[in-house]
Amino acid sequence: MSNLVSHRRRHPSINIVPLVDVLTVLLFFFMVTMQFKQISALNITLPEIKTAGKNEVHERITIALSPDGEVYLNNQLMEMRAFKEAIKLAGELTPDLPVLLVADEEVSLKHVTEVMDVCRSNQLNKIRLQSR
Repeated sequence: MSNLVSHRRRHPSINIVPLVDVLTVLLFFFMVTMQFKQISALNITLPEIKTAGKNEVHERITIALSPDGEVYLNNQLMEMRAFKEAIKLAGELTPDLPVLLVADEEVSLKHVTEVMDVCRSNQLNKIRLQSR
């Protein structure tokens, strides 16, 4: 009888800890570098102002005016009557809340001044215009 050497075979295994580490780093990298755009659904071309600074206001009301004259309040399309009621309520609840006005460069000055007038008549006097 020959000498039978009994060899135990190791079962193949994959160590997934390094894979999870790499995936976590990649996920973190993509979340940090991802750019979130506001008002991405609207096709608004902002007017350019060469001397404009950054609008660094965290809590604010965002009003967007599309080229068609539609009014968006915090990314929601609103009719003018509902917009006026919402601004009136916002002015009563939090007076002097900053307002960021984003209007397409093709929007007539009449619509921009009308929105600004509605805001100012409801105690929302801190209005900034967004530009590129």
